[in-house]
Amino acid sequence: METVTGGRIILSLEIGLILFYVGAADDCTVLVQQPPYLEVAHTQGAVTIQCSFSYNGCISGQPKSLWFRYGADQPENLCSDGCTGDAGKFTVKEALTEGEVSLTINRVALNDSAVYICGIAFPRSTQPGAKRTGEGTTLVVREMKELHRLHSLHSLLTAILSLLSVYITGALVIFVILSKSKSNSLRNKETEDSQKKKSARRIFQEIAQELYSKRHVETRQQPEKGNTYENRRVFSNYERP
Repeated sequence: METVTGGRIILSLEIGLILFYVGAADDCTVLVQQPPYLEVAHTQGAVTIQCSFSYNGCISGQPKSLWFRYGADQPENLCSDGCTGDAGKFTVKEALTEGEVSLTINRVALNDSAVYICGIAFPRSTQPGAKRTGEGTTLVVREMKELHRLHSLHSLLTAILSLLSVYITGALVIFVILSKSKSNSLRNKETEDSQKKKSARRIFQEIAQELYSKRHVETRQQPEKGNTYENRRVFSNYERP
């Protein structure tokens, strides 16, 4: 890790020096973008890395594109001579007015795996923002069997994740249905218990009313019996000689 970090620092310094000697060092700003990762099979033959850029306030001539490679060996400055032909290892194509450049790696081999960095500079500008590099594209060249195995593994993982998503969705649906069913059951039970309580209360009230009525009747009958007995007694005393 320390070796890689040190190598990247050295690469950044070398790129800065190269861009400085090119002449990039007006309010000129450049933005460079390139894909972060590419993976190909060694049987593909050639692979192209795209690089797009935009600039603002740069009026000092046309920009210049530069390509760098950082791999297991020392950082390299690629295509310093232009690489305009297709016969060499690298081919550079430029559409500077459209903000597009590309690097094609011909006869791809396993040892072409590296980080490829695109740089754009305005040689006649003296502004620091007139030189910029992209974040770099990590190119990985694999054997066909290994690439096929990785794709198969990726497909398997995708299928597993899809099945897992279906399972989780089904489990959530079942949980919601059971929750609603349980809630309805509890609500019905509460309603039934409430009706039973109301029925028991009504029965109790009816019994209490009936007992009260009987007690009221008995209370009224007792004085009447007493009066009858007194009348009979008075009448009996009256009839005696």
